[in-house]
Amino acid sequence: MKIEHLAIWVNDLELMKEFYLQYFDLESNKKYYNPKKKFSSYFLSFTSGARIELMHRPDVSELIENAELKLGLTHFAISLGSKEKVDILTNTIRKAGYKIVGEPRTTGDGYYESVIADPEGNLIEITA
Repeated sequence: MKIEHLAIWVNDLELMKEFYLQYFDLESNKKYYNPKKKFSSYFLSFTSGARIELMHRPDVSELIENAELKLGLTHFAISLGSKEKVDILTNTIRKAGYKIVGEPRTTGDGYYESVIADPEGNLIEITA
């Protein structure tokens, strides 16, 4: 078994797509749009086959923004293959003005990682 894709509700579909394409070497499909539900999405694919689905629907975005508590996915991790790549991408993302939540380090469970926030605050562990 493997994880095929994960899905993220977003407010700004185009901004989020550009962020992930710019920093994580992904390919995007053409935008899907369902006018009846006002739902739009992109699938962003890694060369490994795993995918991230970015989804937007105005009524869902409104519900999420107004929610007092948010439960669910805490973060996801993207492996770059080396400590050097983690350091380089973390600094590139920092220079672009995005939030670094955790500086590059070796964690207690043995990962070399940093933690960044995407433009809408979703946390991503960048691992070696």
